[in-house]
Amino acid sequence: MLYSRLFARTLRQIPVGVHAESHRLLLQGGFIRPLGRGLFSLLPLGMAVANRVIEIVRSELAAIGGQEIQLPVVNPRQLWKRSGRDAMVDREMFRFADRHKQELVLAPTHEEAAVEVVRSGIESYRDLPLFLFQFQTKLRDEARPRHGLVRAREFVMSDGYSFHRSFSDLNNFFPKVFSAYLRIFSRCGVPVTPAEAGCGFMGGSKSYEFLVESECGDDVVIVCRRCGYTANREVAVGQREAHLGSPDEMTLVETPGAMTMELLSTATGLPVHRLAKAMVYRTTSGLVMGVVRGDYDVSTEKLSALLGKPIVRLADRRDLDEAGLLPGYLSPLGLDSRIPVVVDVAIADTPNLVFGANREGYHYLNVNFGRDFENAQVGDIARVQAGNRCFHCGTKLHERRVLEVGNIFKLGDRYTRALDLHVQDEDRRAIFPFMGSYGIGIGRLIAAIVEANHDRKGILWPHDIAPYRVYLLAIGKSHRLKQIADDVCRDFGSTILYDDRSESISSKFKDADLLGIPFRIVVSARTIDDECVEIMERRTGRVFRVPINRAHDHIDDLENGRV
Repeated sequence: MLYSRLFARTLRQIPVGVHAESHRLLLQGGFIRPLGRGLFSLLPLGMAVANRVIEIVRSELAAIGGQEIQLPVVNPRQLWKRSGRDAMVDREMFRFADRHKQELVLAPTHEEAAVEVVRSGIESYRDLPLFLFQFQTKLRDEARPRHGLVRAREFVMSDGYSFHRSFSDLNNFFPKVFSAYLRIFSRCGVPVTPAEAGCGFMGGSKSYEFLVESECGDDVVIVCRRCGYTANREVAVGQREAHLGSPDEMTLVETPGAMTMELLSTATGLPVHRLAKAMVYRTTSGLVMGVVRGDYDVSTEKLSALLGKPIVRLADRRDLDEAGLLPGYLSPLGLDSRIPVVVDVAIADTPNLVFGANREGYHYLNVNFGRDFENAQVGDIARVQAGNRCFHCGTKLHERRVLEVGNIFKLGDRYTRALDLHVQDEDRRAIFPFMGSYGIGIGRLIAAIVEANHDRKGILWPHDIAPYRVYLLAIGKSHRLKQIADDVCRDFGSTILYDDRSESISSKFKDADLLGIPFRIVVSARTIDDECVEIMERRTGRVFRVPINRAHDHIDDLENGRV
């Protein structure tokens, strides 16, 4: 490929508002361009990278029995209503109607569609197990798209769906996908850490995330450096510091304007761990109140698991007004019994806490669970924090900011029962297949590759991912030099990018470093006098002078670690 013919060139200036290194480098290198908020076009270099990533994923999933399909981006909304997820996804899913007034959605994920396509293709238990996968566009109305491909509103995902006769069969297949994902990320040059995670609106009994440590990540994991325990902070467990004492008399006090934990701590002169924090959430069946100690936050994943129903979102002002609740002074004390309350174990175990009075400008001091109120379910619903102790070995826990690049879910028979997909077993009894769901965001994985593989000069693409294998430069204008450069270009065929532009040599070298193509070949008057070319390995900076007719073989040797 001649660089002079390549669509889109490198940028010299960093666009305003770009903070993540992957976002900056992909923009500057001419791999992507923004079209709107959270919307990106892949340019030829970006498409080349995406196609290489997709081919790696495709080969690994096919190796464990996967068959490739493609499901429509547009799905009937009725499917989502039947599965129960229409109300759960809330504002993230695009909904619309066609000219016939049929309700449709732009699918953010395809579990329902996968069930429907399987319905048309299986007849009995003998057709199971079945593993289907696709590469398809997803659309999510993200509240805060950011960091380029890390969190976009439209993206391509590799999503897979497996169907099994029993939960045992699903359990046996799950590790195969787990291992395939580890191989995918290894081939992409991304060092991942698997971690236990919540199921969210996907539902199911178990899920794992594959995480890359990154400052642009929007997730936090809790890690024990001694025993290796790793979990998303929404589901992590740990030992928390206890604060004991004898119950004192409950007292109503004025606290004007004390609507946050910090302001309430100042107003009462008490540390934050002596305060109770009440949060109200909307579920698929109404409101629920979760109460944690003031020095913690509610984990919606834990709260959802305890309730056995998904949390849709934090209650808004309209929800609170309709329920007669006052923000800033929320409390389970005297609360309408129609709103269920879940209190964290630390609330139940800590005496003399400060609670809201459900009355503007007032709080109660010295509230004790079991004495002053007890109409609540008790469980672990707090987010674990750095500094808490590991349940397994007692070591202090740490937090790491991470980027999720893949996830796998054990869905069980939730979707097949909801959508009435069943087959007959050998005894002619109806069985509902057990499902697994598996996803890798292609754009996000590309961003993660760049986050994990760059230096101050630019990207360091792994060999299997790079848009081209070789970047060719010719320094000089002699006819013989140009002829040799053309010969090298022909020898490498479609795997080489030949910089034939009339730019300065320094600009060409800068662009070569920025694009991150693994090998650079320089043809110059100095090298061709010795019938040689200069080869530089981008990642290590090693430079080799080799005979012209050995250039291809030498790069083969470098790629295979023989040099």
